Amino acid sequence: MITLPPGDHDLHAYVDGHLNEAEREQVALYLAAHPEVAAQVRAWQQDAQHLRAALSGALQLPPNPQLDPFAIRHGLRRQRSRHFATAALLLIAVSLGGVGGWQARTLNFASHMLPMADAVQAYRMFAVNDGMASDWSASRGDAQGWLDQHFARADRMPDLAAAGFQPVGGRMISTEQGAAAMLVYQDPNGRKVSFYIRPPGPQNYLLSRGARRDGELQADYWSSAEYNYALVTPADDPAAAQVRQALGQSI
Repeated sequence: MITLPPGDHDLHAYVDGHLNEAEREQVALYLAAHPEVAAQVRAWQQDAQHLRAALSGALQLPPNPQLDPFAIRHGLRRQRSRHFATAALLLIAVSLGGVGGWQARTLNFASHMLPMADAVQAYRMFAVNDGMASDWSASRGDAQGWLDQHFARADRMPDLAAAGFQPVGGRMISTEQGAAAMLVYQDPNGRKVSFYIRPPGPQNYLLSRGARRDGELQADYWSSAEYNYALVTPADDPAAAQVRQALGQSI
C-alpha cells in the first residue's frame, strides 16, 4: 500500500499505470480530496497522451498500446544490442524533430547523447508558450522555496536580476532520470530564458561545465553532486549574453 500523501514517484506510477488496483484506488481517493494535486496529475496525463500522438504521427504508425510512454522508455532497454537501441533512439529523436520537437514531459530519449537535450526541448515546448500550465507562478510565493520542495540539496537557482530577468513561472517535468523542473525567467521586454534541473539518473551521469548550441538556442550546463542543471537562452540575442554573464556570477 502507498503511504499518504503519495510522493512524486507514486503519482508518476499512477499516471503510467504501474500501480495495482488497490494502490490506484488509494491514489484516486487522495486526488479527489486534493484538487490542486489532481490538476497536476491531469496535466501529466494529458502530456502522456500528447506523446503518444506525437510518436504516432512522427513514425506514421496507427495507435498502438506499445506507444505508451512507459513501454517506450523501458522497451528500448530490452534491446539485445546497445547499437540497435542507440540507432532506434536517434531515429525517434530525428523524427520528432521534424514535427516540432519534444511533445511531452515524459520524453527524454536523447538526453544521454547531447548534454541536457531535454532542457532545450522543454524550453521549446513550454517556455515560449504564454498559455503554459504552471506548477508555480510568481503569485504563489518564492521560487526557491518551490524548488526546494522537490529537490533537496540542490544548488540555489541562478540570480539573473543583473540582466533584468526575474522568475515568472515553473513547471514540473517527468523524465527518464526522474522528476525535473523548469523555471522560466522573463525580462520587461518579454524575452524568456529557462533554468532546468534534474537528477543525473541511475548511471550518475554528471556533467562537466560546458555549453552547446542547438539551432536558435544555447544550453549552458553544469552539475553538482546531486543534480544536473542547464540555462537555456536564445543563442543570438544580445540580452542572452548578459544572462550568461549573470549566470557565471551567481553559480
